[in-house]
Amino acid sequence: MTYAADSFDILPRIPSWVISKHSKIPEDVAFMSGAALSHLHLVLAMPAIPQDLLRARLALKAAEVCVTHSGRPERTAELRDAVGFLQPGDSPGPAGEIILSWHRAVERPVTVKGLHRALRHVETDQIATWLDGCDPRGAGQGGPVARAATVFQAVIEEHPRDYTVSLLLADAALAQALGWTHIRPLLALGLKRADLQKSGEELRLACHQAISSTAAQVTREASDLARRAARVKEVAPKLRAKGAEEAVALFLSRDAVAPTALASLRSDRAARRFCDRLVELGVIHELTGRDTFRLYGI
Repeated sequence: MTYAADSFDILPRIPSWVISKHSKIPEDVAFMSGAALSHLHLVLAMPAIPQDLLRARLALKAAEVCVTHSGRPERTAELRDAVGFLQPGDSPGPAGEIILSWHRAVERPVTVKGLHRALRHVETDQIATWLDGCDPRGAGQGGPVARAATVFQAVIEEHPRDYTVSLLLADAALAQALGWTHIRPLLALGLKRADLQKSGEELRLACHQAISSTAAQVTREASDLARRAARVKEVAPKLRAKGAEEAVALFLSRDAVAPTALASLRSDRAARRFCDRLVELGVIHELTGRDTFRLYGI
């Protein structure tokens, strides 16, 4: 069984004028980012979206951006490997720590305790000071985007070149100001390397521009994952393997899954057969291109 990639649209597309890059006037740019956030807010509330999977996919992309900013060579494949086969007690390495930070940050509701769990080398009191330095509702700070820019600038001044901490906390501040329960890495995906050196009004303008472009990217990703998740759910009742329901749930919550993680299927051999069956049905893909140590994802 196979499916046409564009057989139907699940989510509304963001209007083209919202992501227009013609205007450089600060008021226009701020208006566009507000419209983009409003559209994204509605899209993310739609039940068709596999929220855990979307956040995991965005976390991977954010980690790759941060790894690139830090000058490291690892990209998507290496980052997936860094966490996909990690065993208790293993060291994930510098790049692995970055993607683990993002994964931990998006998994749980955005709180100071949860952020400390993601950024273990940063003290809880320090995280609270940065986030509490601005009104969580954005009042008096020019709105959610301005608040996020303020947090980014405060963090980067104390932790120069630690882009994971500064971008992650900026996106946490944005989520809090928007009333979102979980982080979606918008600024991490949208800010360019040159933007990270800006401050004040220039930084706020760059954040507004980043929001407009990233909102469209996230909407496309959400729509794609909603289609893919619908296909998986259509096939799921036909799967007869014992433990199939739990295994399907794992694919709907993780960017990449190793067969060894499918504990509900009782054996590695059964897990590999189950993954191969889902590939045959066209609802998941093998992500590595390898014959061994494979990873699978929707």
